[in-house]
Amino acid sequence: MKKVLTSFVCLFAGISASPSFAQAPEPLSIVVFGAPSLGAFLPPIIKAQKLDEKNGLAIKFEERTPDAYTAQFNSGEFQLGGSAALLTVGLADVRGVKVTYLFNLFDFWGAVVTSRPDIKELKDLEGKELAAAKGTTNYVMFDWFARQLGADTGKFSVINTATPGLIGYAMANRAAGVQLWEPAYTTLISKKPETRTIDIKIADSWKKFTGSHNIPYLGVAAHIGWAEKNKALIPKLFAAYKEAAEWVAAHPEEASKVISPRGSADDQKAVAALIKANDRLGMNVKWASDVRKEINSVYSAGKAIAFLPSDPSPATIYEAAGK
Repeated sequence: MKKVLTSFVCLFAGISASPSFAQAPEPLSIVVFGAPSLGAFLPPIIKAQKLDEKNGLAIKFEERTPDAYTAQFNSGEFQLGGSAALLTVGLADVRGVKVTYLFNLFDFWGAVVTSRPDIKELKDLEGKELAAAKGTTNYVMFDWFARQLGADTGKFSVINTATPGLIGYAMANRAAGVQLWEPAYTTLISKKPETRTIDIKIADSWKKFTGSHNIPYLGVAAHIGWAEKNKALIPKLFAAYKEAAEWVAAHPEEASKVISPRGSADDQKAVAALIKANDRLGMNVKWASDVRKEINSVYSAGKAIAFLPSDPSPATIYEAAGK
């Protein structure tokens, strides 16, 4: 009888340890910009490498245009945002939406491109059409840098379009200039290498303004209520993104095919080169609390151009456990 009982206990223990009894991954829904965008850069890697499952999560990434993203995240329809531009988080806070920037994914880089011979500097765009995704923080940050160079951005005739449309405007030369960023910039240059880039002197202006080269720009944010209730999930989410970034850096060629599956071989080669250099991509996964000083500098820039009417709450910078 003792032998039978022992066998039963061992059998039960084996069944309990089987996959069917393992804890199910925690489902998360995260809204992101559609490709091409930085917010859509790491999600396909996370899913292809099953890094969410590895960290006990089952993430569903929902793609939206910039304007729809902002509306649906700020309303609370989505509690998590994976295209969380820092200034947009700050603006939501001062308008009464209680959100927090969990961690950074990419530092800022942006550019203006043109095919018009008469456009040599930003001031030449005054009174002319500039195609841009005006609802994005990248454009707001560009606005700040343009003003540092003496351009009157109020005189730009901005054609507002969603991020996927920017490449089309540049390819067809439908505007005097196009304001865009990575990975769209690399895709454009690979398709139309004769496109000229206007230097907006990002490093020089930021160093003069802050004394630093780091510009936290885009990451993952959450509603504070969600963050308080799900503290145990946040390190797992950070780990999934961190591991995705590390995998991308270690496997640029393979990653480019996952990130740009419909792109040509030349497109994918350009994305791989972008990953290797990282100067324009700016992939920099860090907890928000580790770049607090730099985040406050970005807020100061937002106030300087009246994008932010006041200082966002310190609660917008998530304090990671153990920091």
